[in-house]
Amino acid sequence: MPNQHQPGAELAPERTRLAPPPMYKVVLLNDDFTPMDFVIIVLERFFHMDREHATQVMLKVHTEGRGVCGVYSKDVASTKVVQVTEYAKVHQHPLQCVMEENQ
Repeated sequence: MPNQHQPGAELAPERTRLAPPPMYKVVLLNDDFTPMDFVIIVLERFFHMDREHATQVMLKVHTEGRGVCGVYSKDVASTKVVQVTEYAKVHQHPLQCVMEENQ
């Protein structure tokens, strides 16, 4: 059956708005055992911070109980959490790293 084209009966193109994917904060949690110098090394190594910025984040973790290391896509954030957790475990530190959806 042939399609009949009727003038003025064209459909307007649908406009679909795609929301950007949710982003996730990677957060270090304070504990009473992990040395401050080790936290700075982690921040420099896995989050590519310079010494000054790493020290500021480490002090925030120490004084406030938690510090944001960065905001990433879900896959990148998850990978960083695993890397930090395993690195701490290998070095026998109980440092905890978690990810939270960025609000």
